[in-house]
Amino acid sequence: MRSAPTKRQILTHWLLGNQSGTSEPPTQHPWWQVMCLTGVDYFSTLGYQPGIAALAVGALSPIATLILILVTLGGALPIYRRVAVLSPHGEGSIAMLEHLLPGWRGKLLVLFLLGFAVTDFIITITLSAADATAHLMQNPWLAPLLKGQAIPLTLILIALLGSVFLQGFREAIDLAVVLVSLYLALNLVVMGVGLQQIAQQPQLWANWQLDLSHQGSFWHILAIATLSFPKLALGLSGFETGVAVMPLVKGKPTDTEAQPTARIHNTHRLLTLIAVIMSGLLLVSSIVTTLLIPAAEFQLGGQASGRALAYLAHQYLGSAFGSLYDFSTIAILWFAGSSAMAGLLNLVPRYLPRYGMAPNWAGAVRPLVLVYTGLAFVVTLIFRASVEAQGGAYATGVLVLMTSAAIAVLLDMIKRGSKAGTIAFGIILLVFCYTTIANIVERPDGIQIAAFFIAAMIIISLISRVFRSTELRVAGIEFDEQADRILTPLLSQPLHLIAHRYQAGTPQEYAQKAQYTCEENSLSLHQPLVFLEVQVVDASAFTQVIRVRGLEVGGYPILRIQSAAVPNAIAALLLHLRDRSGYLPHVYFGWTEGNPFFYVLRFVILGEGDVPIVTREVLRKAEPNPTHRPKVHVSS
Repeated sequence: MRSAPTKRQILTHWLLGNQSGTSEPPTQHPWWQVMCLTGVDYFSTLGYQPGIAALAVGALSPIATLILILVTLGGALPIYRRVAVLSPHGEGSIAMLEHLLPGWRGKLLVLFLLGFAVTDFIITITLSAADATAHLMQNPWLAPLLKGQAIPLTLILIALLGSVFLQGFREAIDLAVVLVSLYLALNLVVMGVGLQQIAQQPQLWANWQLDLSHQGSFWHILAIATLSFPKLALGLSGFETGVAVMPLVKGKPTDTEAQPTARIHNTHRLLTLIAVIMSGLLLVSSIVTTLLIPAAEFQLGGQASGRALAYLAHQYLGSAFGSLYDFSTIAILWFAGSSAMAGLLNLVPRYLPRYGMAPNWAGAVRPLVLVYTGLAFVVTLIFRASVEAQGGAYATGVLVLMTSAAIAVLLDMIKRGSKAGTIAFGIILLVFCYTTIANIVERPDGIQIAAFFIAAMIIISLISRVFRSTELRVAGIEFDEQADRILTPLLSQPLHLIAHRYQAGTPQEYAQKAQYTCEENSLSLHQPLVFLEVQVVDASAFTQVIRVRGLEVGGYPILRIQSAAVPNAIAALLLHLRDRSGYLPHVYFGWTEGNPFFYVLRFVILGEGDVPIVTREVLRKAEPNPTHRPKVHVSS
């Protein structure tokens, strides 16, 4: 009779039962539903973008917004459409850049970019919740009740967001569809009323044109609007999450893992439609807010500060509709963090577990949701739920990721030999480089916050790699024909393998090593001995299929292995031979000379080090029963 599960077992099953896309395929949804999930971040910028543009350039806001739209449709959209083709499994531009540098350099580049991605996504969660709180506290009905409660309210909103994802992606997507539909509908009403007011008051248009004439010539106006672009760059958010959540987009049964053509096509539709909708809304919102709202109201403390469209909703549609608009804005700002959470859950686990730089539970959704929610709590407390204090880090994360995507696509164009593509994406890259640098110069706190996330990402990842380095780390073993011919006649008895570091490869070298090993371990030179040599191919890799090649030198059989780590490969081979023959194999080492700490670093970084000790430790972890464990012998 089976005993009832304990509370700990129930909790463990609940936490680890909901796996992410890294361990098993995620549930997929129609592209327009996933568009709503990614769109909550993008569309939510309507809550503050018109005010940012008005503060940055005043009457030039519509022109500056038009430049933002041109960069969106002519720069960001083509970049991420190409990223969707080249990286259709959610890794994004980071995967494209990963392959440029081999070994540890490539891994460190990925960790560096993941640091910016985490900066972008976590700050999206905290900033959006803080902005939702600010809107909540500015509502005329609730302002007296909520005064001074910004931090606890923001923490509650973050906790509610985390609770949605603890239920699953299905619930998050359903809620996103409802919120986006309501928010866009209300915005269309507000903007429609705004355009009607402008049509009924021709002097508003005339006054705006007069303001423009005071700014100077056409070229001077264009220059000012263009140079202000970095301040409006938050309006580009949402593209990176659009490709990060590609595994959630439903394709067709004819799609394959290697070529998910329909999924790519649907992601293109998602990215294009969201960019076109948002471009239209941004342009109209900048026009109605610039022409209808007095400039003083955009300033800090003004009634339109950070809530320009909400100001118009209250002004022209009354308190009831205005409050409804407020709550829809609050809801979508709060849930804007959902696209970031979805991006984190789909992006980060695709790299760190593969590098051995995250615990095994990093493949499950719920533990990651708790970790990200806790991290968002810490960031909120550090910045005291201030929207302004987090704005720099948010923009920096968004722009660095877009710049890295532009670099990846440009390199792809160069590789394909496309001159037109190289020129076009080269120009786009220059725009994003300028925008990123200008943003960092103006708001250096953003790069400082990002540097903290990058450092934390690298340190935590390397610590995890150290703790997981003694796992077996082998996805499979492949023998060539010669290796099989060497092993087959020897499997009817316990195998004796001599671990050997290849030097000159002469018959004398193997003869001397065999004689020395036999003398030190009381073995007979007449019994079958097999030399074992491991070549480290890429020490930065964590899990690999090891390949065993057989050969003979001077009558001595040799097994040469290609692997990421010497001890782990030897341990895996010993366990394989045990299971294949039914006998415990024996492996013979000589002691290593030198500083033990130095050898630990060599093992973690180069895959070598104090091989005998680490081999035994890997075997001990893989086979807890000592009587079933292959034998490791070490002589002086």
